[in-house]
Amino acid sequence: MQTSARGRAAAAAVALLLCSGQSAGQPAATAGGGAAGGEAGGQLGDKLESMRRQLEEQKQLLLQLRRQVDEQQRSLLQLGGAMPAEALAAQRGTGPAEQGGAAAPAQGQGQGPAQARAGQAPVGAAPAKDGRPPEVAPLFEQPGVLTAKGHYVLEPSLQFGYSSSNRVALVGYTIIPALLIGLVDVREVKRNTTTATLTGRYGLSRRMEIEAKLPYVYRSDATVSREYFTGAANERVFDTSGRAAGDAELALRYQLNEGGADRAYYVGALRFKSRTGRDPFSVVTDCTKRCTGPDATGTGLPLELPTGSGFYALQPSLTWLYPSDPAIFFGSVSYLHNFRRSNVERRIQGGQSEPLGTVAPGGVLGFNFGMGMALNDKAAFSLGYDHSSIARTRQNGVAVPGSVRIQLGTLLLGFSYRFNDKRTVNVAVGAGLTRDTPDVQLSVRMPMSF
Repeated sequence: MQTSARGRAAAAAVALLLCSGQSAGQPAATAGGGAAGGEAGGQLGDKLESMRRQLEEQKQLLLQLRRQVDEQQRSLLQLGGAMPAEALAAQRGTGPAEQGGAAAPAQGQGQGPAQARAGQAPVGAAPAKDGRPPEVAPLFEQPGVLTAKGHYVLEPSLQFGYSSSNRVALVGYTIIPALLIGLVDVREVKRNTTTATLTGRYGLSRRMEIEAKLPYVYRSDATVSREYFTGAANERVFDTSGRAAGDAELALRYQLNEGGADRAYYVGALRFKSRTGRDPFSVVTDCTKRCTGPDATGTGLPLELPTGSGFYALQPSLTWLYPSDPAIFFGSVSYLHNFRRSNVERRIQGGQSEPLGTVAPGGVLGFNFGMGMALNDKAAFSLGYDHSSIARTRQNGVAVPGSVRIQLGTLLLGFSYRFNDKRTVNVAVGAGLTRDTPDVQLSVRMPMSF
C-alpha cells in the first residue's frame, strides 16, 4: 500500500515538472508587444509560483509517506524478531485443524499482520495441546484415547455374537477305510449371545484414567444331535438358555509418553475381571450320576447357560498409536492370566455334585493391529485384525483330555460418527476367520462425555 502511494506521488511530481518546463520554454512572441506582453508575463509568473507551491506540497507528502514506510518496516522487523523462522515454521499447520477444523493460514501465507494480531493465539505462541492420542473408530475392547482430567464418560453398548459348529464322532472301528462297524454321531451347535454393557471412565490426571464395566448377558444354545449307541433315525434338539449379570471389570490405563506427529503414543493398561456372573459350576448339568467316565449318563450339556467365566483374571496390556497423516496406525499386545480354583464341584441332576478338584484355565495371549482414517471432521472408519491364542485347561495339574490350544482370529471393520463434542456412535462388525471363532460379531457403542 505504501509503495503504490509513493509511486503516485512521484508520478504527479514528474507531471508538474514537465508542465513547468513546457510553459517556461514557450517563445515570448508577444513579450515585446507592450502592455499585452507585460500582462502575459505576469500571468506566467503567477503560474510558476503556483506550480512551485504544488511541488513543495508534493515534496512534503512524499516525505510523510517515506516516514510511514519506515515505520511499517520497523514494525515488520520487530514482528520477525518476535517469531523466528523456526517457530513460524512450527506454527504453520497447527491451530484449529487439530480440533477437527480447517487450518488457518499463517502470517506471510495469505494473512496480514493485522489479521495475525486479531487471531485467537498471539504471534509466537503455539496453541495449547492436551498431548492425547488422536481418536479413531474403536474396534477392540480397550480404547486408545484417555479421558481428559476431571471429566468422565458413560458408554452404553450392545454386542451380538453368533457362532455355529459341527462335530462328527465315529464310535466303532473300520475294517477298510470305506467300511465302518459302529455308529456315527453328528452334532451341530448354534450359539447366540447378546451382551448389554454400561461402561464408565473417569480421567484421574492428564495421562491416567480408571474404568468400570458392568455387563448383562443373554445366551441361547441349540444342539442338534443323534443319541449315542442307538439306531434312532430322528435327530434330537437340545435347547438351553441363560440370562444374568456378567463378570464385572475394573481397569486402569496410563499414557506412557507425549507422542505427537510421526511419533507413537504408548498406553499401558491393567484390567481385573471378577466372577460376578453366573458360575459355570453352579448351573445344573444334564447328567444323572456322572458326566465323565465309563458310567456317564446324559448329554453332559448344561440345563441353564452360565453368564460368567467362573474365574478371576488379570490382564496387562500395551497399546500403541502412530499418527501418519492421513491415517492412524494402532495395535496392542496383552496377556490374560486366569487364576486357578480349588475344590471345584460340578452340579448334576438330582441335587448331587461331581468333584473336579483344582481347575486352571489356560492363559490367553492376544494381539491386534489396525488402521484408522478420518473421512471428514465427523466420520471415520477403521480396519483391523484381532487374534487370541488360548492355552490348554488343566485339572489337578494334568491337561484335560480333549483340551487343545485354540486359535481365535477375527477381522474387524468399524465406523464412527460424531454428532457433537459430547456424543458419538461407534459401530463395529467382526467376521471369524477360524472355526473356533464366532462367525459374526456386531457391536454398537455410544460414548457420552461429561
